Amino acid sequence: MKNRILTIGLLLLTVSLGTAQTKGSKTEKAEFIVSGNCEMCKKRIEQASLSVKGVKKVEWDIPSNVLSVIYNAKKQDIYAIHEAIAAAGHDTDRTKAPEDVYASLPLCCLYEREQQ
Repeated sequence: MKNRILTIGLLLLTVSLGTAQTKGSKTEKAEFIVSGNCEMCKKRIEQASLSVKGVKKVEWDIPSNVLSVIYNAKKQDIYAIHEAIAAAGHDTDRTKAPEDVYASLPLCCLYEREQQ
């Protein structure tokens, strides 16, 4: 009987803790395309993303050009992350880097830009 009560108590505690964590969750995960070519691009893109307040974790995949980011949506808007990356010289699927910043990237980092 004691084991049954203990098991039910632990189950209820686990469920209530899990519910409390998901209700108050402020973090969101987003993925989007960021243009780049190499390890230097990866470092620059990830540093620019992490410089935005509220960004917790980033990972840019070189072959697919997909940036995965976990951020606090209550502290920052996803567009701020796009803007920071563009300011570092890399186009995203929502923002385009300024021409002069793009042109100042190392030669290996000059990716093909889409014409708009």
